[in-house]
Amino acid sequence: ILAAALALTPQLALAVGSDDSAPPTPTETTTECAKGEVWDEKTKACIKAEDSSLNDDQRFGAVRELAYAGRLDEAFAILATMTEGETPRVLTYQGFLLRQTGRVEEGIAAYERAIALDTTNILARSYYGQLLVQMNETELATLQLAAIRRHGGGGTWAERALADAITTGVTTTY
Repeated sequence: ILAAALALTPQLALAVGSDDSAPPTPTETTTECAKGEVWDEKTKACIKAEDSSLNDDQRFGAVRELAYAGRLDEAFAILATMTEGETPRVLTYQGFLLRQTGRVEEGIAAYERAIALDTTNILARSYYGQLLVQMNETELATLQLAAIRRHGGGGTWAERALADAITTGVTTTY
């Protein structure tokens, strides 16, 4: 892990992706829909996640909402229906879900693939740093935090979440 983190350090940069600091607001996806379904605002109905009328942004919102609700298996299933493939945001959230379910090595691999595809992905770096905090690798997490700041990520949710995790040992659930 140390070697991988040090090897990635020169590539750290500003993120592409969500900097949403608020927990996701519960929608009908978590309050009414059955497993494998996503609320569709247009039709005002729950529809199967793989339905072609949904786009990947809708699916991604559902993944984030389900993860925050602690419904990780459902979040994984919805993430698998996304059609954009192994993009940085998909890999970042895949790493997050793997981390939350204790699949640390797979989580590390997903974060590293996300970063390799987009070296400016500070969200992946923040989540990766939080995983390092969970592993008691605070020095390596601090390297990720420094890189986030060095590349313009100061003041973002990604920076604050990792800084808080380093200080308190508590990581985010969304």
